[in-house]
Amino acid sequence: MGLAIGDAAPDFTLPDQDGKPLTLSSLRGQRVVIYFYPKDDTPGCTKEACNFRDRWSDLESQGIRVLGISKDNAASHGKFIAKYTLPFTLLTDAEPCPVATAYHSYGLKTFMGKESMGMLRQTFVVDAEGKLELVYEKVKSETMADQILSDLGLG
Repeated sequence: MGLAIGDAAPDFTLPDQDGKPLTLSSLRGQRVVIYFYPKDDTPGCTKEACNFRDRWSDLESQGIRVLGISKDNAASHGKFIAKYTLPFTLLTDAEPCPVATAYHSYGLKTFMGKESMGMLRQTFVVDAEGKLELVYEKVKSETMADQILSDLGLG
């Protein structure tokens, strides 16, 4: 059983691409998109990150922060940001992935017939009071930012 709209977003502190800690509750007062993704610079993850990048002005103009979370380290995140000119924050949730686990975004995956534990591609929108406003357990990488803006009535 996962998280539902209206639930309090589990708080966390994780290091960003520069190694600086970021705490979710420090962002109260603004909407925050938290998207969990498997790995920097892979096809689906790149499409998703670039969709957030391409819709950045729309998100930013509405005061929406974007946080991408994967197991990758700060150096990997830095390269990914530089390669694709990503204007938002990427956070490291290292094994055993306590934040992804709290969000039910870490679990058994199947890829090419092989099962393994890993980061599940899921997205959450946290409102200004720290409650879950939108929950996406099935994500289309190419259009996630578009879908969020549409569902919020912002484009």
